[in-house]
Amino acid sequence: MNIIDNDLLSMQEARILVENAREAQKKLATFPQSKLDEIVERMTEEIEKHIIELSKMSHEETEYGKWEDKRIKNTFICSYLRERLRNMNCVGIIKRDEEQKTMDVGVPIGVIVAFCPATSPVSTTIYNALIAIKSGNAIIFSPHPRGKKTISKTIDILIRAAEGYGLPEGAISYLHTVTRSGSVELMNHRDTSLIMNTGVPGMLDLAYESGKPLIYGGTGNGPAFIERTADIKQAVKDIIDSKTFDNGVLSAAEQSIVVDSCIASEVKSELQKNGGYFMSEDESEKLGSLLYKADGSLDVDYIGKSPQFLAKRAGFNISDEIKILISQQKYVSANNPYSKEKLCPVISMYIEDDWMNACEKCIELLLSERQGHTLVIHSNDEEVIRQFALKKPVGRILVNTPGVFGSMGVTTNLFPSMTLGSGSAGKGMTSDNVSPMNLIYIRKVGYGVRRMKEIITSITNVEEPQGSNDRLNNNENDNEELLKMLLKKILKELK
Repeated sequence: MNIIDNDLLSMQEARILVENAREAQKKLATFPQSKLDEIVERMTEEIEKHIIELSKMSHEETEYGKWEDKRIKNTFICSYLRERLRNMNCVGIIKRDEEQKTMDVGVPIGVIVAFCPATSPVSTTIYNALIAIKSGNAIIFSPHPRGKKTISKTIDILIRAAEGYGLPEGAISYLHTVTRSGSVELMNHRDTSLIMNTGVPGMLDLAYESGKPLIYGGTGNGPAFIERTADIKQAVKDIIDSKTFDNGVLSAAEQSIVVDSCIASEVKSELQKNGGYFMSEDESEKLGSLLYKADGSLDVDYIGKSPQFLAKRAGFNISDEIKILISQQKYVSANNPYSKEKLCPVISMYIEDDWMNACEKCIELLLSERQGHTLVIHSNDEEVIRQFALKKPVGRILVNTPGVFGSMGVTTNLFPSMTLGSGSAGKGMTSDNVSPMNLIYIRKVGYGVRRMKEIITSITNVEEPQGSNDRLNNNENDNEELLKMLLKKILKELK
């Protein structure tokens, strides 16, 4: 009987994938931007043909969310991203300043290892593959076990399309035997240049241990503050549209509502009109006990499920018209499930006396899970908005827009992205909406515009000793003499 050690098999496969990616990336680095653009265009055209199929497949495999909403996400990435990538220069000379006599040269970072979440397996995989190739990098995926079939099929389609137009073999690849050991081997390999972890917190500590640069699109615990000057009807509609999209699985979805006390009754009434159900204290306690396991981790059985499913499991009934379950809370604590991220249509609500207290409550919520992902503020008071922007420990602040759609760049002019950095609390190297520009080095080029003699003369600004000017004129390129004169001047002033 043959016994296969999957850990060893996965580790060996990981080594081969990185070595192949390294060689492929060397070839890819010679491609002009126009060739990379052609490949990206063909990848996008091909994957668009399979959007509905992949959306349904991801829902069936993961049992998260709604396939119709996944279709919207996947289509958005293909269409909006395609438009933003066109005419974007990432490699070669990407900027030239004739007046300052400088140039920027974009250089691919190398081999990227990417982790994609089971909550958005198709859109995140498409996105990371497109921006990697656009910027001349090779990319290796470690599929999430719960979305492995969907992620693998998505990558296979992208590979066929890309290699048909000249992408070197191995420039896009993925682990077929997915184990923790294989993923660690990918990250630790000496030829891995960067790790992109989009919403897979279980691999975060191991990514840090690798010592490699890390882009972390982390978990969210973003609050939405409705301030007294807000358009309350629009604010409530935005929050419910966002939190119910794909049954609440996106990390930028609002997790809590913080409300100015003077408008609390109006907000509560509007929430109920729009399909919000305020749970009783007993109902809140029963549902809260289901969302998290004893070890503090989310129970995956409740991720992306409908409010009707959640209520039934918690032992109470709601009508089919209910869109979102709301728990009114007072305090933020580590043991309170309503203080945390809830990847389902469940939201907590806090009432505060004024915007300053609301500000503190938002900070408490953001720091409770330490990732600093996204904050939404609904207000028409520019000073309050300014204060929130200055003080919040968060990657992005959205104003008068739904959290999910604003963060992705649908309803804002932020870069259209499925990897949202959450680095404000030191988690990862950027809090950007990650784009191809986060995947390159920028090599600076500067032309000489001044001579050392001019600089030293302007610094010293003293009368030179007899004959010194003659020496300098006779040794125009002798920087050593000039530096000696400068040093002598500095030492004299120090005395």
